[in-house]
Amino acid sequence: MKALWKGSISFGLVHIPIKLYSGTQTHRIALDMVRQKDKCAIQYVRVCKKDGKEVPWEDIAKGYRKENGDYVILDKDDFAKVLPEKTQSLDIFEFINEDEIPSKYLEKPYITEPAKEAKKVYALLREALRKSGKVGLCKFVMRTTEHLGILKVEDDAILLIQIRFEDELRDPDEAGLIPKDIKITKKELDMAMSIIDQLTDKFEPSKYKDTYKAELIKMIKKKASEKPGKKEPAPTKRRKTPAAKDDLLEQLKASLAAIKN
Repeated sequence: MKALWKGSISFGLVHIPIKLYSGTQTHRIALDMVRQKDKCAIQYVRVCKKDGKEVPWEDIAKGYRKENGDYVILDKDDFAKVLPEKTQSLDIFEFINEDEIPSKYLEKPYITEPAKEAKKVYALLREALRKSGKVGLCKFVMRTTEHLGILKVEDDAILLIQIRFEDELRDPDEAGLIPKDIKITKKELDMAMSIIDQLTDKFEPSKYKDTYKAELIKMIKKKASEKPGKKEPAPTKRRKTPAAKDDLLEQLKASLAAIKN
């Protein structure tokens, strides 16, 4: 793996030199945009909305649009004035209980690896976090942007979990249709709880696979081996999702019966 960031974990007067690696990987299938009739690849160009002419990179600036439609142009010096101080440190400024952090704040995991000379102090922090049951709340700067994160123990590693700032989260009430003051009968709730009990199992991540990706690769290989002009059979129609009905109890009963069968 290639390190994304080099620096140190800092708590109190203790500094632990580390490397930071991405804790996730994506397996997206690369698909290009092409013209259907001749498979010509499509190229995107930068054009002016007013005259339709292409704009070279050297003539492009960044601008903030005002309410009246005019733009405030920002140059490199403007951005430099407000950039967070670039540090190479994960500064723990507080220790908290992990269960105090709602899951909606969790964003992206990173793996920390200590330098050879810092293995003992790394292990010390790891065992202190493990024994305390706490996580370290820290701030760090990556690619000119300041982030908030927690340092937590996972097996033998200390993970950095990037978390969102509060103002990045939307209020669910903004959706406008969040149900409130809805009356649920005891019978309805009991049956819903029975469905949950029937479907409850232990979480094992290895059981869950990206079936869409596997099927897409299979279909691509099949089409690549076919002769041009051969027609594919019409895809099987998906079952329509039943609309919400008033006979909620009947739906619950049918759900339980399907699970048992």
